[in-house]
Amino acid sequence: MKIERKSDHAVGDESCKAATGKTLGEWFKLIDARGGASLGRRDIGNWMAGELKVDPWWATTINNEYEVARNVVEKDGKPKGYTICATKSIKADADACFAAFNGNAALDRWFGPGHDVKLADGGHWRNADGNRASIKKVNPGKNIRLIWEDEALTMPAPIEIKFAPSGAKCTVMVTIDRLQTRAEADGYRQAWGQALDRLKAQLEA
Repeated sequence: MKIERKSDHAVGDESCKAATGKTLGEWFKLIDARGGASLGRRDIGNWMAGELKVDPWWATTINNEYEVARNVVEKDGKPKGYTICATKSIKADADACFAAFNGNAALDRWFGPGHDVKLADGGHWRNADGNRASIKKVNPGKNIRLIWEDEALTMPAPIEIKFAPSGAKCTVMVTIDRLQTRAEADGYRQAWGQALDRLKAQLEA
């Protein structure tokens, strides 16, 4: 899976003001006046996107950039970062969707070339595109938990891949946490979205 680490929009005062009517700094002061980081990113995001009708992309970006500016960090000293989610509803059962992740040949058909994967607790995921991960927990047909470790990532990112059956279909959901930049978040969201498109095309062929 090739990842282009590029933001959907430029992130800066000029672009923020053009899109939202205020610079990043002006938004930071408004958040401070409302209660600051103690409100939590969910309340801040709901206020911005809901009450103030800020575009969701910008609401999320301002929220994350605010935490960076105010040095709001987790126990490891790093910002919580961005969370992205890619989903796809596929006309196949959960076992068939899971099987597409289970094995080198299976992944080579839709994810990318040259896989070396051991899909098991404590296993690994590597391929010729430079994707790297440590696999933490595997529940066949239900979910896969792993730590994504591509070399160009600012820091390793937790991923959960869920398989949710619904009638004759299964929703495959990929959630990635702790992405440290908007470029990483948009790049991985787009790349995983395209990968799930390929998976859907293969399983529904």
